[in-house]
Amino acid sequence: MGGAVVDTGDSGVKAPDGGWGWAVLFGCFIITGFSYAFPKAVSVFFKELIREFGVGYSDTAWISSILLAMLYGSGPICSILVNRFGCRPVMMVGGLFASLGMILASFATNIIHIYLSTGVITGLGLALNFQPSLIMLNRYFSEKRPLANGLAAAGSPVALCCLSPLGQVLQYKYGWRGGFLILGGILLNCCACGALMRPLTAPKKTSEVEEKETKPKPKPKLLDFTVFRDRGFLIYTVAAAIMVLGLFVPPVFVVSYAKELGNEDTKSALLLTILGFVDIFARPTCGIIAGLKWVRPRCVYLFSFAMIFNGITDIIGSMAKDYPSLVAFCIFFGISYGMVGALQFEVLMAIVGTEKFSSAIGLVLLVEAFAVLVGPPGAGRLLDATKNYMFVFLLAGCEVVLSALVLAICNMLFIKRKPEQPDPPAKMEMAVIDTEMEELNKAPKNDQDNGGGENGKKQAIEHEATTKSDHKKVEEPESIGVDSIELENASKNVTEPKGVVVEPESSL
Repeated sequence: MGGAVVDTGDSGVKAPDGGWGWAVLFGCFIITGFSYAFPKAVSVFFKELIREFGVGYSDTAWISSILLAMLYGSGPICSILVNRFGCRPVMMVGGLFASLGMILASFATNIIHIYLSTGVITGLGLALNFQPSLIMLNRYFSEKRPLANGLAAAGSPVALCCLSPLGQVLQYKYGWRGGFLILGGILLNCCACGALMRPLTAPKKTSEVEEKETKPKPKPKLLDFTVFRDRGFLIYTVAAAIMVLGLFVPPVFVVSYAKELGNEDTKSALLLTILGFVDIFARPTCGIIAGLKWVRPRCVYLFSFAMIFNGITDIIGSMAKDYPSLVAFCIFFGISYGMVGALQFEVLMAIVGTEKFSSAIGLVLLVEAFAVLVGPPGAGRLLDATKNYMFVFLLAGCEVVLSALVLAICNMLFIKRKPEQPDPPAKMEMAVIDTEMEELNKAPKNDQDNGGGENGKKQAIEHEATTKSDHKKVEEPESIGVDSIELENASKNVTEPKGVVVEPESSL
């Protein structure tokens, strides 16, 4: 678990680790930003929605929760559509859904309408973009995949730094309805990002190779459930489900927390910008560290450390009583949150590999969807009951720390690391050496089988001469007698084609 898997792609094409892959990385960067930043950016409008519809914190928290639940829960549907139609068409249709949902939300007359439009429709549209973009990124990068994952994950804080202040400005100038309408237009850029996802194609084969390949290839499974046989996958799924119970709670409530302490709306929204700015640098940096030769096979433990760091930050941040304390909390939370974001899908890719990743990510996101659906609303209900943000942040931190302990401890106890296998060239060289040594040892063995004596020695000499005739024909001597010149020449080292030094005296 946590070891790197060589990427060859579903089509048998080796990952190029560059080229058009950088365009795919850019598209994945934008999609990741929209997918993760929107549930947090929408929280800027919560205060106006509470005033408009007369609802509580827990009711508005359902908007972000449903949006995230659709992003995660529709994973198996995305896997089936990607395996059936490919990544590009699915993403372009998803971009239309994401935009349509926000446009319909701008005409909502009650909170239920926003649940259905922003939560369900926009969430489904973002899901149809998010998962295929990660699948394409996994197919285009192998050796540089940790770095590519870190750079793509940086799209989330970049978008958060832009969308959170933008949402605040749109709310002041156009109200929450106008803001939703404009954000719906911005989401149409998902269609352009989907157009960048050009599928990898195998090079054209010659007619002779095509004639030999008469055996039809089996149809790929629309959803591969065999990943549940992988013990590492099961451990990862359970730990991730516990993690998302508390991972997304602090970013959703930190703005409201600052407002509760008496800070201005603009000053409170700046906290998300600070968090996102720190996150921008944390994710690529963590991707570089995860790609190091010594760290990459142990990436799962780095992921566990990131979750413990995040959980402890939540626990300490629960005691914040003023604005500077919240700023410090956002800085450390941004670092830990960026590490988690950069590593979570890199670890999953390393566990299941390329061929099963499209199905594995859908099933993982489905399991996580139930936790996402409960997390923020449960925290909102806890806030309504206690009127204290300390318990909300404290609960979130404990959940994330628990997930880290589950992942690290179960990995050490139940996952047996396989011994490293030698490279194919090394294997071939070892096989050649073993074959040659076996041939050279046949002479003494034949000598023993024939009962020894002069007759056995003669047969051993004849067998050795026959073995060397593969590269050079040697005339058999009429007798085993040799003069002094021949004995001197025979005592010299003879080098076989594979670089094995053989001394004829020791061979005899």
